[in-house]
Amino acid sequence: MNTYIKFFGAVLFLMIISCKEEPKSMKNEPKMNEKVLESNALVPVSWIKSRVEKAQNRLNQTDAGKVVWNAMEAHGGLEKWYMNGPLSFRFNYQPLDGSTQRDSYQTIDTWSNRAKHTSATDDSSHYGWTGDTSWVKAKDSTTFAYDTRFWALTPFYFLAQPFVLDGEGVHLELLPNKTYKEKEQNVVKVTFADGTGDAPDDYYVLYFTKDSNRLSAIRYIVSYPGYFKKGEHLPEKFMEVIGEKEVAGILFPTAYKTHWLSKDETPGEYITKIEVSDIHFEENLDDGFFEVPEGAKIIEGL
Repeated sequence: MNTYIKFFGAVLFLMIISCKEEPKSMKNEPKMNEKVLESNALVPVSWIKSRVEKAQNRLNQTDAGKVVWNAMEAHGGLEKWYMNGPLSFRFNYQPLDGSTQRDSYQTIDTWSNRAKHTSATDDSSHYGWTGDTSWVKAKDSTTFAYDTRFWALTPFYFLAQPFVLDGEGVHLELLPNKTYKEKEQNVVKVTFADGTGDAPDDYYVLYFTKDSNRLSAIRYIVSYPGYFKKGEHLPEKFMEVIGEKEVAGILFPTAYKTHWLSKDETPGEYITKIEVSDIHFEENLDDGFFEVPEGAKIIEGL
């Protein structure tokens, strides 16, 4: 089994979560085609403020939620996250076992989880996710030698921690503190409501450095049903969060190192190198940027 399957399976269960947060009643809200002021977002500012207020109120009802909310604030704030609009970055995933490298430039609609990728080696080859449809447009089937539906939002859901935890389908549990890299860590386990996305049995264990509230490590399992039967999953992984870069007021890592988790819950065998670069928020995108382009192939099923 190549490291691709070993490494990521946790993304598709999250595709639905953020979308749930759009206010259910919009009678007094601006229409989607009204001008959005003081924001690069693709939705009205009032929608963002409503979503952030709901997330803040919900998260601050529990100790685990307070840790996550404080982490959002420490990384730049949930409101600024959405106000900044679509996020673009390069994510270069390099398995150390020699299996398929995945290297693409990608733009993500942080509000509604739409994605468009461009190959780092061929700018005429693309794939994406419209929110309900997976598509690919490439010269041939070897251009993207991996599951593009699976990968459409996977990198984003690591880079966008902790902001992607604002959804109603997210359950948080505060675990005992740990020491990591000689610093005390608040530890939060993330699970998901039944029926949430495609892999509700997945979980994360997030380490937030206590004195800064910043994310330092991510532990997780992969139970994606496209690869595993119900109740089965790979052993837990440990992802080191490396580096720090501020972009438009939001803090991002610049790399990750992924390991198998050892018996003493520390990083074991180093299995994947990931580099993140060219991080920026988009000021202007063409109408239809995230839609299926003419001539693209629709990807059916998981």
